Amino acid sequence: MSAFYLGIMCNWLVCLAVWMATGAKDIVGKIFAIFFPIWLFVTSGFEHSIANMYYIPAGILAKANPHWAAATHLTAQTLANLNWETFIVNNLIPVTLGNIIGGSVFVAGAYWFIYVRTASKKRSLATMAQPELELNAGK
Repeated sequence: MSAFYLGIMCNWLVCLAVWMATGAKDIVGKIFAIFFPIWLFVTSGFEHSIANMYYIPAGILAKANPHWAAATHLTAQTLANLNWETFIVNNLIPVTLGNIIGGSVFVAGAYWFIYVRTASKKRSLATMAQPELELNAGK
């Protein structure tokens, strides 16, 4: 469950960075809009499925080298738990699902709730008022 929650928080920040950069008007604004959410995601230790698709397999492959395995100062049991099955089942699947929810619910869902839903209400109110305007225009 922790990988799932870390995935939600990660993609929430990553998608916010993209949305804010899209809304920025100049290059400096875009850089700041991207920098701070990504900096927070990295320093907080949140999980991103795409980043994990590189780093964890790199660790799995690196543990085969005895010098690199010794440099980790991890026990043999801990290194034995680092394998393809645990990567996919315990990390990649829950983190990917968390990333999907973080981006779609917490960013896109919030923007829909704030902007699109409000705009569609305004359009429907304008459509309901339109026949009245046409009647008044004919007088």
